Amino acid sequence: MDFSTDNLTGVVLALLSSGFIGSSFIIKKKGLRRAAAVSGVRAGVGGYAYLLEPLWWVGMITMIVGEVANFIAYAFAPAVLVTPLGALSIIVSAVLAHFILKEKLHKLGMLGCVMCIVGSVIIVIHAPQESPITSVQEIWIMATQPAFLLYVGSVIMLVFILVFHFSPRCGHTDVLVYTGICSLMGSLSVMSVKALGTSLKLTFEGKNQLIYPETWFFMLVVATCVVTQMNYLNKALDTFNTAIVSPIYYVMFTTLTILASVIMFKDWEGQSGGDIISDICGFIVVLSGTILLHTTKDFERSSSFRGNFVPVSSTLSTRLCSGNGDSKFDEEVPPPSEEVCMRRQ
Repeated sequence: MDFSTDNLTGVVLALLSSGFIGSSFIIKKKGLRRAAAVSGVRAGVGGYAYLLEPLWWVGMITMIVGEVANFIAYAFAPAVLVTPLGALSIIVSAVLAHFILKEKLHKLGMLGCVMCIVGSVIIVIHAPQESPITSVQEIWIMATQPAFLLYVGSVIMLVFILVFHFSPRCGHTDVLVYTGICSLMGSLSVMSVKALGTSLKLTFEGKNQLIYPETWFFMLVVATCVVTQMNYLNKALDTFNTAIVSPIYYVMFTTLTILASVIMFKDWEGQSGGDIISDICGFIVVLSGTILLHTTKDFERSSSFRGNFVPVSSTLSTRLCSGNGDSKFDEEVPPPSEEVCMRRQ
């Protein structure tokens, strides 16, 4: 893949973004723990005491800086190039969680992190060049094509099902519920961020796009999606282990975002079959790495529960239901009694 100046700028911004966002996971998690220790109510069960915790706001500001860098990156490079570089945030959060939050990272988990990076590099190498866009109205035409409208309708329907049906029933025992909501909304926010970023870039170049209502509509979609993502990401981080939330969120978010980008911007049009297959192989490598990281982390926890009163399950779904949320076992939040834990089985 030949790197243009715009693509190189986008890659640098994406790398900086991943570093800030990966660090923000840890800072916010520390803030959530402090807030829960003071108020006795965790964000995962509806508490909002973290809004009064300065450390949480430091993490939020760090995340905002990362998101701003990511926002600008999408204005310079295609989503299929920028989004996979989010794998770096997995490495940052997992390593910092190991040293700061004392969430031990298994050696095979480290291999999983490396696989995430390798898979992302494969995707980047075979990513397509972006077709030039000269107006936000061009993006609006792409956004209103039947295939993408079908995707948007499917995402909205799934989000409503997850929020109103699954979240109250199993949101605190299944990590896929909260991360699924974040990822689905995230795929729409990236498409809108891409549209908004391109509009602002064109405006700064002298082609005013603020006069078009489409620009303001994309801005509204970005705001709505980001607020929803922030709310459910907080719930996920407070309820489940950081080293589990980060990779699962990355895989789901990246897959859905690139799918949305392929549908809306037709990124794979004009690419050779070999490049498309390489992209798919890159996704498989990333997915394998995150599964490895997830399972080895869960294995380490299941073999070191305090009191050893929860048996090791033979299935991933049962292990998830037996409690991935480290906040329930942290030194700052009292662990549940043996009787309560046995009733979960």
